Amino acid sequence: MSRMSIESRAKTGKKKLTIPHIFIILLGIMLLMAVLTYIIPAGEFDRVAGADGRMLVVADSFHTVERNPTAFMEFFTAIPTGFVEAGWVIALTFCVGGGFVVLKKTGFIHGAISALARKLSGKGIIIIPILMITFAVIDCFIGMCELCMVYVPIILPLMLVLGFDSITACAVALCGSAAGFTAALANPFTVGIGQKIAGLPLYSGWQYRLIVLTVMTSIAILYVMRYAKKVKNNPELSSVYDLDKSRELDTGAASAGLTIRQKLAGLSAGVLFVFMIIGVFFWGYDMPEIGAIFVLIGLVSGLVSGMKGQEICDAFMEGCHDVLLGALIVGLARGISVIMNESMIIDTIVYGLSQLITGLPSALAAVGMLAVQTLLNFLVNSGSGQTVVSMPIMAPLSDVVGVTRQTAVLALQFGDGFSNVVYPVAGYLMATLGLAKVPYEKWLKFILPLFAIWTCVGAAFLIIAQMIQWGPF
Repeated sequence: MSRMSIESRAKTGKKKLTIPHIFIILLGIMLLMAVLTYIIPAGEFDRVAGADGRMLVVADSFHTVERNPTAFMEFFTAIPTGFVEAGWVIALTFCVGGGFVVLKKTGFIHGAISALARKLSGKGIIIIPILMITFAVIDCFIGMCELCMVYVPIILPLMLVLGFDSITACAVALCGSAAGFTAALANPFTVGIGQKIAGLPLYSGWQYRLIVLTVMTSIAILYVMRYAKKVKNNPELSSVYDLDKSRELDTGAASAGLTIRQKLAGLSAGVLFVFMIIGVFFWGYDMPEIGAIFVLIGLVSGLVSGMKGQEICDAFMEGCHDVLLGALIVGLARGISVIMNESMIIDTIVYGLSQLITGLPSALAAVGMLAVQTLLNFLVNSGSGQTVVSMPIMAPLSDVVGVTRQTAVLALQFGDGFSNVVYPVAGYLMATLGLAKVPYEKWLKFILPLFAIWTCVGAAFLIIAQMIQWGPF
């Protein structure tokens, strides 16, 4: 046998490394947590109602309780329980998916994207910083990352027509939103609650956070633009090249102009979308109202464009089918927190991590708080939830280790925000990827370098804050 044939067989005989299905990954994490319930003692902090009704942890009140490890059936019942607890995220996923496909069937999106692509011909890259800054500013003040589930279906066709890929579309929404949420000037869920618990003036220290916000957003924009240019120059370098190629027909430019009815359908959708944004900013709209508006977008745009009732229903069902995987992932991921909550090991982990910071030099203690908050975000993947659990402990602890309370709140922001675009337990992340049909493992390969950069720069900002003894101003 020739050397050439031997080498050929050796090459073809190599097994390609494959990443398990996301369901297998999440079930593996659930199993790990279930095993830990037999190792980690159960415990809890005392809690009292805060001024706004939220239950706050009482520092120095940790005590062990009777162990409640996860039994065989409890492991599997955590899955449907997770679907129930993640109900609103799942419902919003279906509403956005269904409503958007109805709007797409009207023909408005194809025509509008075609016209916009012609106008941006040769300079489409500029849309990336424009959109990312917009999303960052919105989350900087309202702290509602779930809006990424709304942004991605809208910008995905445009990104594909401009020669980018679906990962770029997700990155524009998720990274822009994460930068604004993390380095927020007035995020009510982290900055607002955190400063209130720490006894700081509400939204004080915004000047330093403005510098942080500018730097973090700029890093995200440069990172995404660099990736987008690479994909634009050579589409085959995209890890989702085959997936995006299979949906080219969905994003083809319309040869004819928009009809009057299609323009009215788009106008009605635009008016409802603006109404939704205003509602989020000023009227406290949350996932129920956002979901309702997307149902209205589908219904109104469909009727205005001349679609029949059966066609609207079929299109809505098609949209729900398209996002089914993402919805299932959201519910399964929530099962992880169900296991930890029912076994009562979360408070034990929080207490243990907080003790690791004691005794460190103040600058290292600030970075240690970032590490602790990053780990906690996997266990308590909610900005307000993590704040009310950790800050009653971190605020007095910061006094002990010599870290300013303003710096402790910033460590909370970094630890909670950056990892939201990495952890599979983040419901809105998995739902957004599901809407764009981007596999989690491919997203992880893209986002991990940016997460590492953000974390390192965040640590540097914490050290600087500690060196200047950053306090209320």
